[in-house]
Amino acid sequence: MISIQHVYKTFAAPKASGKARRKGELDTSYTASVSANPALTASSAVQAADEAADALAPIGVDGSVHALSDINLEIADGDIFGIIGMSGAGKSTLVRTINLLERPTSGVIEVDGRDVTALSGVDLRAYRRRVAMIFQNFGLLAQKTVLDNVCFPFVAANGKVTPADRERALELLDCVGLVDKASSYPSQLSGGQKQRVAIARALACEPEVIICDEATSALDPSSTNTILKLLRDINRETGVTLVVITHSMDVVEKICNNVAVLEHGRVVEQGSVAKVFAEPQAEATRVLLGKVDWDA
Repeated sequence: MISIQHVYKTFAAPKASGKARRKGELDTSYTASVSANPALTASSAVQAADEAADALAPIGVDGSVHALSDINLEIADGDIFGIIGMSGAGKSTLVRTINLLERPTSGVIEVDGRDVTALSGVDLRAYRRRVAMIFQNFGLLAQKTVLDNVCFPFVAANGKVTPADRERALELLDCVGLVDKASSYPSQLSGGQKQRVAIARALACEPEVIICDEATSALDPSSTNTILKLLRDINRETGVTLVVITHSMDVVEKICNNVAVLEHGRVVEQGSVAKVFAEPQAEATRVLLGKVDWDA
């Protein structure tokens, strides 16, 4: 169970240019996260920094940026939980507080009854290995083979890859239907194949939670369906909890059991997907569902 209680996240209003701000955020985010989260590569960190820099979060009277305001959510073990909202709603910032790549300004995040917001050092690294991430831009290492990409978490965790690790990586590639691509390089793969490699890599450390940050938004409809079916099957077979961040209600409808709708850093609606789709209460939800007259 992931319990998010009264979580706020504020940033100091930037004084530098957007480009300089992005670079500063990237330096901090990438340095802190690559050693702790093997699935986060340089390209993924760039994406995360750009999203943070471009967020449309409201600015308070003190000039601070309010990215998250009083977030309260509970995500059950084994659930497929959707977090949806328009660009700048705070989705990526919220999920980055779950694996503590972003520390909440205030509030508590409990995982299985344990407050993880105070973790540091060895305990923090151990916790982050329980929470894998899959990104929109795949985050694969271009100069490494598919097999070496899947083995990367073993290198990050233990400094080496054993024969048993390689055997496990091949099993994971077989699980995602790409064992025949083990010796290929990312440039030789389609977008859907790259994302399947990223999923295999995320599974390498046997995580309890997988965060999918816009994992299908760069894919065509056919590849999107393939990835969603694969994630659903992995959830059913392993019991891993999936947190799916998206701006697509279609993705939520196909794969999620429960959903929270974010707008300007606040949860404006949450509940089962069936209920939220049938009886949307918030204006943001109706917009996402296309139930407003856009030409009014």
